[in-house]
Amino acid sequence: MTDTHDTPAFPHALSNDELQELDDLLDSLRARSEEIPQWEFCDGFLAALACMRRPVPVAEWLPMLLGDGLALEQAEGAPLPLLDAFETPVQQERFLALWARRWAEVERQLDADVKSLDEDEAYCPEAMDTRGAIASLPEDERAELDGQPIPSFGQIWALGFMFAVENWEDDWAAPRDKEAAQWIDDALSRIVALTEDDTGKPEVCMYAEDGPPSTSQARLNAYGEAVWAVYDLRQVWKSLGPRQEPIARSQAPGRNDPCSCGSGKKYKKCCGA
Repeated sequence: MTDTHDTPAFPHALSNDELQELDDLLDSLRARSEEIPQWEFCDGFLAALACMRRPVPVAEWLPMLLGDGLALEQAEGAPLPLLDAFETPVQQERFLALWARRWAEVERQLDADVKSLDEDEAYCPEAMDTRGAIASLPEDERAELDGQPIPSFGQIWALGFMFAVENWEDDWAAPRDKEAAQWIDDALSRIVALTEDDTGKPEVCMYAEDGPPSTSQARLNAYGEAVWAVYDLRQVWKSLGPRQEPIARSQAPGRNDPCSCGSGKKYKKCCGA
């Protein structure tokens, strides 16, 4: 699926080499911590952040994705502290630079007026056909993976998206507008469907045009629905605008308390009369 990046549709979009660099960078982090996710998971996580109605600061999302979930303490104007997952500040800065470019690309794609997901400007998740890749291996290499669970096409991406939704539950809480709430619920259900295994008959290979069948047609349909769901979520949340926090009202003084206006009288004989 990353072949679309050979000739990026947008300026400064990540090339195949840079996507491979991201993969390699995450592999190096995984040598220090087994809980570092795959790039496909990260890309789903990024898409969810791009849909949220408030911008989540790096100090908040970075440790949620690659750390212990606790926001980094960053003083105003100070550089971002080094997350434990990274070995050096240079390594962290490079990851964030590549992430920022992918983020900008995703936002441009989601805001583009497209009619079909086949258009060059359409949003294209970094969804992997792991089953197709393994099925295309030589027989002796495939045998080494027998018995291991193999994710379905797009499954890891969808899990990354829902990981962000679940960890910012308040931000994803249904709005008061019933129609908007229904749109959000329907869209999320389409993404959740992609977190499930593909149990249909393999008919196509998304890894290679001439590869052995690894993905069902039903799965491809579900994938398309999930991609359109991301468009819907971004548009709905943007139309609603920033979340309005409830106004905290100060408690009224007791009837026999001094009136807050400063008259010196009791509240019941002054403003509370």
